[in-house]
Amino acid sequence: MLDQPTKQLPEAGFIKLPLIIGNPNTKPPTPALIPIGRTTFLNRVKSGEYPQPIKLGSRSVAWRVEDIRTLIEKIGA
Repeated sequence: MLDQPTKQLPEAGFIKLPLIIGNPNTKPPTPALIPIGRTTFLNRVKSGEYPQPIKLGSRSVAWRVEDIRTLIEKIGA
C-alpha cells in the first residue's frame, strides 16, 4: 500500500537519499519514504538487499524512482 509521500513521487526519474530516508532539518521537514537511518540504508544497499544507486557525477548518486517504489512495496514501508 502506497502512502501519501510515495504518491507524490514522479512516475520516473531519480531521487536522492534525503528524499528516501527523510530529513527533519529542512523547512518544512522532509518525510521519510523508508523510515530508517542513513547508515542502515547504505549498509543494506551494500549487502544487495536494497537497490544500487546510479552515479550522476563524480560526487553525486541517486536511485531510480521505480526501484524505490518496488522496494517500498516489498518491505511494506
